[in-house]
Amino acid sequence: MLREKFGVASTFAEKEMKAALIYKLGNTPVYSDYPNPVPAKEDQLILNMKAASVKNLDKMRASGKHYASYTELPAVVGMDGVGTLEDGTLVYAQGLSGMLAEQTLITKGQYVVLPEGLDVIQAAALPNAVIGAAMALRFRAKMQKGAVVLINGATGVTGQLAVQLAKHDGASRIIATGRNEKMLEQLKQLGADEVISLLDSDEQIVSKLKALHQETPIHCVIDYLWGKPVELIISALKGGGIKTFTPQVKIVTVGSMAGETISLDSGTLRSSAIELLGSGLGSLSKADLQSFFTETLPEIFELAAAGVFRLETQVLPLSEIGKAWNMELNGGTRLVISVD
Repeated sequence: MLREKFGVASTFAEKEMKAALIYKLGNTPVYSDYPNPVPAKEDQLILNMKAASVKNLDKMRASGKHYASYTELPAVVGMDGVGTLEDGTLVYAQGLSGMLAEQTLITKGQYVVLPEGLDVIQAAALPNAVIGAAMALRFRAKMQKGAVVLINGATGVTGQLAVQLAKHDGASRIIATGRNEKMLEQLKQLGADEVISLLDSDEQIVSKLKALHQETPIHCVIDYLWGKPVELIISALKGGGIKTFTPQVKIVTVGSMAGETISLDSGTLRSSAIELLGSGLGSLSKADLQSFFTETLPEIFELAAAGVFRLETQVLPLSEIGKAWNMELNGGTRLVISVD
């Protein structure tokens, strides 16, 4: 029996579905048969999947290098996605079981109903970027209308959304940095007023940031890189010592694509009004996360349906999960798997 084969009890039926499975941590998922999930509790629902994005976190969990890596194998990969409830309602949800499958389990009431006009691919691509952009800008930096915002590492998927969201929320000036020069130019169409290439020399980057900071003081930095780029930013924003006053600036780190550590001396912070913050699930309160699902995410979905926000996506079917998993993507593109 399939239940005995996969070592599961009452949460799976005898009927099979197609799913993206890993049989060993570190291996590429394969397109295979797996038992359909069956609700084991009254608060569990079946979701018929439409689409799910593939993110760095999904890959890290499957690699075995993440603290939340899978402990029981085989396992269906994927943490969140879009699908239909039994009555046909289209929703976004996080799964109790893997989401890169024809069916999954979700918790009753813990989903966001999608607005009319929002396609399932965009709906699947947006949430992770919203967490990295909206929570950093609104909850950690507490960006105010009229603020000058620097998005460090803005050419990635989340950085692009952060530029668009900062513009929508009333930033008076948006400065974007990144290595992809083609994408930097495209960011100007998304709302960036100034762009700085991180391919420039350290001296050029610091000089440009200092000049911009003197013209219109930067109020907050949303950082997706950490490492050396942040060291350069701090060098440009730090104060000059005794008898000088520096504008207050919040640096909110969301990612560490350029390195996990920085060199920072105590004197730099003592001579500056710089506040260092992090934005991630561990930095957010229960109330913040509740607000994200009940207010922020529904708002972004509505705006995306209206054409205000959009992300670049690469779409492949579930049957090509092996090819999709190992694809080299443009840094500004989100991979989405279409299930039906």
